[in-house]
Order: sequence, then C-alpha cells, then structure tokens
Amino acid sequence: MAATKRKRRGGLAVQAKKPKRNEKDAAPPTKRHTTAEEVEEEERDRIPGPVCKGKWKNKERILIFSSRGINFRTRHLMQDLRMLMPHSKADTKMDRKDKLFVINEVCEMKNCNKCIYFEAKKKQDLYMWLSNSPHGPSAKFLVQNIHTLAELKMTGNCLKGSRPLLSFDPVSLIFLSGIFSTPRYHPKSQPFVDHVFTFTILDNRIWFRNFQIIEEDAALVEIGPRFVLNLIKIFQGSFGGPTLYENPHYQSPNMHRRVIRSITAAKYREKQQVKDVQKLRKKEPKTLLPHDPTADVFVTPAEEKPIEIQWVKPEPKVDLKARKKRIYKRQRKMKQRMDSGKKK
Repeated sequence: MAATKRKRRGGLAVQAKKPKRNEKDAAPPTKRHTTAEEVEEEERDRIPGPVCKGKWKNKERILIFSSRGINFRTRHLMQDLRMLMPHSKADTKMDRKDKLFVINEVCEMKNCNKCIYFEAKKKQDLYMWLSNSPHGPSAKFLVQNIHTLAELKMTGNCLKGSRPLLSFDPVSLIFLSGIFSTPRYHPKSQPFVDHVFTFTILDNRIWFRNFQIIEEDAALVEIGPRFVLNLIKIFQGSFGGPTLYENPHYQSPNMHRRVIRSITAAKYREKQQVKDVQKLRKKEPKTLLPHDPTADVFVTPAEEKPIEIQWVKPEPKVDLKARKKRIYKRQRKMKQRMDSGKKK
C-alpha cells in the first residue's frame, strides 16, 4: 500500500513521492572475490562459538555466606569455594542475633535453592550448614583442619569454572553431591572436566580434597583447598526441624578442650603427689636393719700393711710465699741504708 501525505487544512490526501534511486544503488551487489589468504585471516580473527550448545535445564543456584565474627582463614575458604563453584552467589554477613530461619528468606530473595552457611562461635569454632532451601533437609558440620588455596601453594591447577567430578567413599552422600556438583550447561561454567572433588570417610569424619586430572596419564595432583567435616546432626527441615540422624561419635569443641585441661591438671596433681611422698620419706626416721651374719661370707679380708713408726720428727714444709716476702723486705732495707749513706 502506497504511503499518503495529508494537507494541514483538511485537503485531499496526496500520494507521497518516493525518493529516486541512483543507477549505482539499483545495480545488484557484486560478489567479492575472496582468496585463500583472506579466508585464513578471517578464520584466525573469528571468535569461536561455544563448544557445547546444550540447554541449561538444572537451574540450581547455591548461596555461600557466613555470620559475623569469622577469621581470615574462613573468609579465604569461602572465596575458594565461590571460585570453584560457578553456580554460587554471595551475600553480606548475617548478624549472630538473627535466627537461622531468616536464611530461607535470603535464599528466596537471591533466587537460590541451596545454601552453605558458615557459623562462627567463640572466635575459634567454625560450623558449616548445608541446606536445601526452603523445605530441607539440612545438615550441620564442625569444620576442622582448614587449609586454603593461598596457604597450600600446591602444584595442581585447573580451569576456572570447569565442572568437577565427585568421588565418594562406599557410603554415598547424595546430599553433598547435589550441592557441590555444577549444573550442566551453566552459563558461567566451562564444558570441560579437569578436576575432581573427593569426599573420603575416615576416623568418623569426611575429608574434602580437590585434585587436578592430568591428561597424559590420568594422575591426580592436589590443588586445594582442604578441610575436614565432622557431622553433628541431620535435620528434616531447612535449618531446623525434627532430627533425622545424630552422630554418636561427635564430641563438641568445649568438651574436647575440657578433656585436655583435665589431662594437664591430672599430670600436675600427680607430680605434686610424688613430691609430697618424697618429703614424707625424708622426714621418716631411718630403720636400722639387724646385721646379717651371712652377708660377710664371700667378703675376702684385705692384706694388712705393716705399721711403721717414725722415730724422727719430719722436716717442716718450706713456705715459698713467706720466704719471698722476707727476701723482698731485706732488699728494701739494704736500699734504704745505701740511700741514707749517700746523702750524708
């Protein structure tokens, strides 16, 4: 339909004039002859597209943050976990007076359905909460033996954002696999698998390690970080609810410190008791045992030396120091006499 142009005073519509086209513009575009060198340059400058063009279906996101009062080691551990998990999000520190149920609302605002929350107590104890928000379940761990990436300085290395393999002991922990696994085709993840997270159960604890997979011989080189998780309880809800499992081998840090103090106090008391017994033994009178006639059976008598009687008085010993003093006094008197004779 041709465009029309109206007049201001209600006149009849006038057909708008089309702009004239030049002959050069009207001519069809000529194809540019490309050489092999130009094709190579274009391929060299072209930005490669994504390796895998799959669809991102698993929309899981994980929130990693902590409470106030953490130390530098915990802060570095959080940064390492955020770097290793590209599907994670961060948030500001939560006040220790707030209840843990508030974290579910924070996860909802951040559009996250899983959470790792570090809770610090007494500036020396660190607890880790792993939770599926908002319905649960959730687990509480005591974190021990923390070593960060900057502290370890291992030789291993991996691509940032790459997806890891998860290795578990015979006891499979599906709860941990859902949190630490990177969703497939995540926008911030790389389509490569070059490292592995290992969760080893030893001494009733979970030992976390991160290893690089070397392509040549599939050997493992540790990257870091490393830490140990001591399970306390598993709850049905998110950050609370009925207790599903309680670790019978768990010992709280307060009880552990109390046992250590009691052991040192017992050692000190034992030493003091030994000293008191020694003092009492010294004060007790010595008991005289009766002479045993059979004690001298195998004693051989010594040879008796002849007694020599000195009929002559021994010469007195010469005192050299006194003799030198007498000689010195005699010489000094002789000098004084000679000096007085010369003056006269």
